[in-house]
Amino acid sequence: MKFTLSGIALAAVLAGCASAPSNFSYTVPDQPEGSSGYTEKPGWATTKFAVAAANPLATDAGYQVLKAGGSAVDAAIAVQMVLTLVEPQSSGIGGGAFLLHASGGKVEAYDGRETAPAAADEKLFLDTSGKPLAFHDGVVGGRSVGVPGTVRMLEMAHRQRGKLPWAALFQPAIQLAEGGFKVSPRLHTLVKGDAHLKKDPVAAAYFFKPDGNAHDVGSHLRNPELAAVLRRIAAEGSKALHEGEIAQAIVDKVQKHPTNPGKLSLADLAGYQPKKREALCVDYSARAQDYRLCGFPPPSSGAIAVGQILGILNHTNAASLPLQDGLQGPTPSADWLHLYTEAARLAFADRALYVADPDFVQPPGGSWMSLLDPAYLASRARLIGAQSMKVAQPGKPAGTQTSLAPMPDQPEYGTSHISIVDGHGNALAMTTTIEDAFGARQMVKGFLLNNELTDFSFAPADAQGAPIANRVQPGKRPRSSMAPTLVLDKASGQVLMSGGSPGGALIIHYTAKTLYGTLQWGLSPQQAINLPNFGSLNGPSLLEEKRFPPATVEQLRMRGAEVREMNMTSGLQALQRGQAQGRPAWLGGADPRREGVVMGD
Repeated sequence: MKFTLSGIALAAVLAGCASAPSNFSYTVPDQPEGSSGYTEKPGWATTKFAVAAANPLATDAGYQVLKAGGSAVDAAIAVQMVLTLVEPQSSGIGGGAFLLHASGGKVEAYDGRETAPAAADEKLFLDTSGKPLAFHDGVVGGRSVGVPGTVRMLEMAHRQRGKLPWAALFQPAIQLAEGGFKVSPRLHTLVKGDAHLKKDPVAAAYFFKPDGNAHDVGSHLRNPELAAVLRRIAAEGSKALHEGEIAQAIVDKVQKHPTNPGKLSLADLAGYQPKKREALCVDYSARAQDYRLCGFPPPSSGAIAVGQILGILNHTNAASLPLQDGLQGPTPSADWLHLYTEAARLAFADRALYVADPDFVQPPGGSWMSLLDPAYLASRARLIGAQSMKVAQPGKPAGTQTSLAPMPDQPEYGTSHISIVDGHGNALAMTTTIEDAFGARQMVKGFLLNNELTDFSFAPADAQGAPIANRVQPGKRPRSSMAPTLVLDKASGQVLMSGGSPGGALIIHYTAKTLYGTLQWGLSPQQAINLPNFGSLNGPSLLEEKRFPPATVEQLRMRGAEVREMNMTSGLQALQRGQAQGRPAWLGGADPRREGVVMGD
């Protein structure tokens, strides 16, 4: 399992070490057609800076910004705007994002999560008889659209952490939108397979050919409407999106939907405020080294759940269980997977009961850290026995008594992840989303609107009337699973790693897998990302299909687990300090299950 960096990849990244021009000028790269499905990635190494994103055009835009002396935040803005164009199914200016930023040992959390409109209430997703709607009946249309926050959050981060002019960072996306880009295999496949996108005439006209079929892979797609919107935002800031003509178009789209209208208003858009929160950081030890794992606090559940799973595992013998040979390379053993999925059940039980928007819900014991207290995690680890508990019950951190009810399991989808380290000593991890693939399937002026409100519990209370923490309330941010993560050396505060993933609730498992793989098993980011996926949402044990030996599956079943083998398409990106050819380097990894790449000098 020795990691050898592709000679081509290394030559490519080291060749660009010449001094960068002081002014940013974007050059449209060649756009070769990529392959779809599972594509082996070489792993990358860079020395000065690096960017990892889900589409090569987006990665390249961030790379060009970094090369011109831009900051990590500058690059993230350029990447996000290009993703809005080339990966519209996953994120964009019509959605929300969490950005984690580190500089000089200080970690900051920028919250651009969508909010519920002022007119929304806890009955938003109930039918006329008071029963929760079927999931996609809630998703498609105006009902599910939350107030977008990505652009306004990036504007806040840029004011504090930007180096290049705001307007310059929109040039890559504007040029690509006006000149056109090649439809990727992933975009083609997802458009072709979506049952709802054609229901919106605007989306149908853009994403499909006149004959009703999806645009072919490699065909040229232009989006002049999006280019015009981005020009406005570049010139006027977030106000161009949140007020005036564009805002009115968003509101009309939501409120005038013919079958499923929503509550979003002009006042909601104008009044949206991003929040700067304190990052949630926990101590973590692996292979005789002490780390600080920093993630996003509520309304995200990601950092708490990842921290709980890894913390519980550290109170078991998991670290003594090595990888074994699998169907396609190394894989965790059945013994290790048993411990992991049990820890996951315990974490997801707590998540379902306690985690929601902190402006509306009090954390147990007065602090979210109560859920990550080592003594509490040790007590949870003691619940893991030889047989699967199948469904775990929430714990009582800090002796908490609560009147809340757990949120029932509900689908979560989507998102995209960006990891960046710049040449100025800054690092960021940003996970960004419109929720379901293609969001609410409502297109306005060249971009899609989110369906983020379906991350709230459709049911506001349980059968006994006990309220659910993550119910719909006016102005509230829905709970998220996004888990942008920065790993710091505990002693020095130096950033050692940036990572994260898309994937709905499974984001938590994809991220935990990558952290465990790099920190405990000593893998490179690419090797850790390549590992088969696994997890539990406090029900069946989930295994990535065709990746685990039958004996492993059988051993888990003998321990009482219901095992479900399924497609688990992560989209992990990660950058980690390491060595390449005997010199310090940023090692980069991108998920072979998607189209992402790493670039840097």
